[in-house]
Amino acid sequence: MSIHVKNNIHWVGQRDWEVRDFHGTEYKCHKGSSYNSYLIREEKTVLIDTVDHRFSREFIQNLAMEIDLNTLDCIVINHAEEDHAGALTELMSLIPNTPIYCTANGVDSINGHHHHPEWNFHVVHTGDTLDVGNGKQLVFVETPMLHWPDSMMTYMTGDAVLFSNDAFGQHYCDEHLFNDEVDQNELFEQCQRYYANILTPFSRLVIAKITEILGFNLPVDMIATAHGVVWRDNPTQIVHRYLEWAADYQEDRITLFYDTMSNNTRMMADAIAQGIHEVDPGVAVKIFNVARHDKNEILTNVFRSKGVLVGSSTMNNVMMPKVAALLEEITGLRFRDKKASAFGSYGWNGGAVDRIQTRLMDAGFETTLALKAKWRPDGEALEVCRAHGREIARQWALHPSTAAHVAPAAATATAQADPIADNGLRMRCSVCQWIYDPAIGEPMQDVQAGTAWCDVPDYFLCPECSMGKSVFDELPSEAT
Repeated sequence: MSIHVKNNIHWVGQRDWEVRDFHGTEYKCHKGSSYNSYLIREEKTVLIDTVDHRFSREFIQNLAMEIDLNTLDCIVINHAEEDHAGALTELMSLIPNTPIYCTANGVDSINGHHHHPEWNFHVVHTGDTLDVGNGKQLVFVETPMLHWPDSMMTYMTGDAVLFSNDAFGQHYCDEHLFNDEVDQNELFEQCQRYYANILTPFSRLVIAKITEILGFNLPVDMIATAHGVVWRDNPTQIVHRYLEWAADYQEDRITLFYDTMSNNTRMMADAIAQGIHEVDPGVAVKIFNVARHDKNEILTNVFRSKGVLVGSSTMNNVMMPKVAALLEEITGLRFRDKKASAFGSYGWNGGAVDRIQTRLMDAGFETTLALKAKWRPDGEALEVCRAHGREIARQWALHPSTAAHVAPAAATATAQADPIADNGLRMRCSVCQWIYDPAIGEPMQDVQAGTAWCDVPDYFLCPECSMGKSVFDELPSEAT
């Protein structure tokens, strides 16, 4: 089965109504997903991506009903994960000499999955083009770490369609293909969930890459994603959402999550939430038990929040395992510009709260106001929890002021006026965590030891992941 997308472009992918787990069991797909593959029939016939390996046979059978496979001029692989390129082995067994266009990292990844170095690979770079006839070209744009090193997008001139790979997609299955045909609340809920759980660590890169693509001044009439809907109605609306989400996004919302052995920590969470609402009834407060709630929903709420409170009973002088696991994921997602605090009950020793507070600091949160309660909280202890919530509400209130906007600008101006001040400043790549140390420099790029970050050339690339200076953050002094 194929679905007409635009002119000579058809969708030949696979819907997966039943999938509930992605990336192992790390991502819950409550709405299913789709594996979007596109067939272009101009003077040349081009296939963009395949489907998940579990659907290889069905995919090839359906594709063979659309075209004679031997007439396929080339295959474009925007991303080599199994849910994008999983059908390659079976497809290439039938047409082994067909050219495959992908990035250099794509060749490595495809070989790592399929083990066929003899395939006819054509490595492409940003700005490279492929003439498909009828006055149209495919233009390739490398997008490393969105969200794999091999990722790229493909733009088709004439039709003004951007095949965007994972970007702007969602794990969402519907009998309709286009964004204007589906439930809008469901769609944007899944878009935000997808961004929060998968793309958040690369937010700085999202902004840089979207800015780069917009700088090409190419019209975009459609965005054809690798998962979920094709954006044909006002397609740039999702681009603007991404720019908003990538800019240290937060709402007037506080998320509390916890695990508890005897409901004592749950009682604390409820009382803290009551105190927050007493001072700030307008703030949205969401409470989750990590042992019972969907982990990805919790992470999405943390993404949306200005602050998070994390609670745990103390067990063997450490936090509960499910809380520890979620904090590990939060550390990997690298949320920015959010506040956090730990709380919890204990009997013999309150080590869990101390460990949570340390983990929150390690994850980059601005921490404050930890709270412990011994044994089951009585009326007096619960009032302490409510008072704690009231203080949290006051300290975390979103009250923009002129001074708050002026001060950072002044600080920046001072730093720029005194380049000597950052001679010792160490910078960390927000994508791969590589650290630039001015005492060492980067000799492979002719950046000599003693070169301050402000004097490092703009064309500098991270030696580990090849990202530019825009994705580097100042390394806090305590981390040095």
